[in-house]
Amino acid sequence: MRPTKAVINLARLKANYLAIRKKTKTKILAVVKADAYGHGFAEVVGALNSLKDKPEYFGVALTEEGIVLRKIKVKQPILIFEPVNEFNVDEIITYDLIPTVYSAAQIKLIEKRLAQHDSVRKRKIDGEFKVHVKIDTGMGRIGVRFDEAIHLIKQIASNEKFKIDGVYSHFSTSDEKDKTFSKLQLKRFTDIITELKKHNIQPNVIHIANSGALLTMPEANFDLVRPGISLYGYKPSQALVSDIKLKPVMSLISKVTACRWFEKGEFVSYGKLYEVKQRTQIVSLPIGYADGVNRNLSNNMSCIIKDKIYPQVGRITMDRIMFDVGDSKINIGDKAILIGQSKHYKIDAWDWSKTLGTIPYEITCNISKRVPKVYIDNGN
Repeated sequence: MRPTKAVINLARLKANYLAIRKKTKTKILAVVKADAYGHGFAEVVGALNSLKDKPEYFGVALTEEGIVLRKIKVKQPILIFEPVNEFNVDEIITYDLIPTVYSAAQIKLIEKRLAQHDSVRKRKIDGEFKVHVKIDTGMGRIGVRFDEAIHLIKQIASNEKFKIDGVYSHFSTSDEKDKTFSKLQLKRFTDIITELKKHNIQPNVIHIANSGALLTMPEANFDLVRPGISLYGYKPSQALVSDIKLKPVMSLISKVTACRWFEKGEFVSYGKLYEVKQRTQIVSLPIGYADGVNRNLSNNMSCIIKDKIYPQVGRITMDRIMFDVGDSKINIGDKAILIGQSKHYKIDAWDWSKTLGTIPYEITCNISKRVPKVYIDNGN
């Protein structure tokens, strides 16, 4: 196995989940899209389902992701965030997935395919077909407009072939300190729910709270919350203040595979971006941008070796990255922490994010498939 690896601490994953469960006291839809944010579908879902209070739902972006969950024997309801369409409707029906709908045309499409179930399904439906209706309360992406939602939901509720299992929306700015727009979205959503009750329409679950909201807006919890990045140990924004203590689940570890002295005036890596100022040791690690270490981190990141911080130097290359370790006694085979912690130092995905102008979501998702994942469950 490569000396470079992503270490996934499942004990931390479970601790994060249980902390969210304790705070919210609602049902939980665990968001595991994008290969569980780069942490691994099967292992993450398996760890969460090993708990007594396992998630009531799972959520994924793509139909293909839902199929993967079914194939690893996930029994909970699986919500597909992408809209149902002619390209995924048959698989949604076949694999008993819950589609996101927000138009009468989508309902007609599902109804048509259900009528043809013998040719598109491996099993028959007993009772009503479950859907979740998505309402656009201000996100401006997908969903029925909030001022048109009541009409559509009433129309779906009147169709005996369908069951509205859920009604949901998504916050645009819940990860920001200023909650003005989030409160407007919440009011729009709450007004719709209140109106539905007047028409005796009561979905099984009502949900709008993503990680940002569940950490800071308890009034938005309703029946179910949708933790995503918080499961994996990060707040969606450093501006958020929460009493939930989250621990990063992923560490990125490599080993020193080369170490040699450079003289003053010599250059390191492509483009002569780093000139050695005095005689020093440069170590090389077998990891690069093909593994998810963004090239724009060149000369702007660090690693931990033997509980000391060392700067990255020179252009990050596809397969290799260099660090200036001065005159420290560093040996080939020494462990190098790119994301993770030692006794006195810590580097997390926010450190990379600040330099790149992004968020931890992108950092963990971009650790590539060629980096082996090693799973531990030690509670540290």
